Amino acid sequence: MARLRRTLKVVQVLPAMESGGVEQGTLEIAQALTTAGHESVVVSKGGRLVEALERTGSRHVAWDIGRKHPATVLMARRFRRWLAVERPAVLHARSRLPAWVCWLAWRAMPETARPRFVTTVHGLYSVSRYSAIMARGERVIAVSDTARRYVQENYPDIDMTRLARIYRGVDRGRFCRGFSPSDDWLATWRSDFPATVGKDLIVLPGRLTRLKGHRDFVGVMAQLRSTNRDAVGVVVGGIDPRHRAYADEIRQLDGDIVFAGHRTDLREIMAISAAVVSLSRKPESFGRTALEALSLGTPVVGYEHGGVGEILAHIYPDGRVAVGDTAAAAHKLRTILNDPAAAKRSLRDHDFDVARMCAQTIDLYRELVYGTPAEAAGSSAP
Repeated sequence: MARLRRTLKVVQVLPAMESGGVEQGTLEIAQALTTAGHESVVVSKGGRLVEALERTGSRHVAWDIGRKHPATVLMARRFRRWLAVERPAVLHARSRLPAWVCWLAWRAMPETARPRFVTTVHGLYSVSRYSAIMARGERVIAVSDTARRYVQENYPDIDMTRLARIYRGVDRGRFCRGFSPSDDWLATWRSDFPATVGKDLIVLPGRLTRLKGHRDFVGVMAQLRSTNRDAVGVVVGGIDPRHRAYADEIRQLDGDIVFAGHRTDLREIMAISAAVVSLSRKPESFGRTALEALSLGTPVVGYEHGGVGEILAHIYPDGRVAVGDTAAAAHKLRTILNDPAAAKRSLRDHDFDVARMCAQTIDLYRELVYGTPAEAAGSSAP
């Protein structure tokens, strides 16, 4: 008689469930866990993604565990008691301050009662003792080769057998070549942003902060429009209240750029665009937005570093330019606009798939808790 499939209870911990790559990855793993019959719990302050999380069968526990205040680490004792009651198989920390709370609570538990402790390096954090917590998991997930190198170079004491590179992924059902927005969406977009009608849209996704390269984008568009007057730049991203002065400064630099603000329909915007750009001067650990655009069949021009450079190397090498070279970026965009069909033909197939990411992560959980992934799933042995 076959043994019953072994199930897991996994607790993921992060500051909030508002928006962003960390939150999206948490949601995707949570859904994969419940779909596979496991139990999923997420601990965070809360946010707009909680409804989607709970709708797919996970439980959300509201703790302000990411508040940047010295008192936050004092939650560790209460969190340890909570873990003792919940008894998860896996405790997965996805951000630095929550990871400290988790680790302090976990370390104080009897070894026989501890869950297995996993961390994910989502960002290229400042190198410090504070950031080193992300390398203290019993298994450490790096979201790209860039993130893996960051850990290896900056925390060389880590046992490399504990470090696993699991690429982030894209939902192929939502981000696929041939996707077209609905007629109603198109009509609303044209009504809201008439300056884009009949134009070649060049889109920069990203909140109005200095890290996202808006100044470089202004320079790129000025050079591009000197020869391609039908090109129009579109910035999709809200204003961070902490950077309002910077946002005002960028808005005043060039009247030809459309500022669309925070949107929940970035997929539709990228699908109707001629190209998407990624111009952050600081390397990113992955680059989910670039991957989503490329999966839609929209070419991406981006600086050749970090996760974005890594993704472009796999899917669209022609889109890579040296960091800060706005003239080269404008030239690449000009080439795309002059022959869009050729640019789309240059896009390669890829396996940055969310289903693969989820399967590899759950296999890592199983291996850590039960041994090998195959043993964890049960066998047909009598």
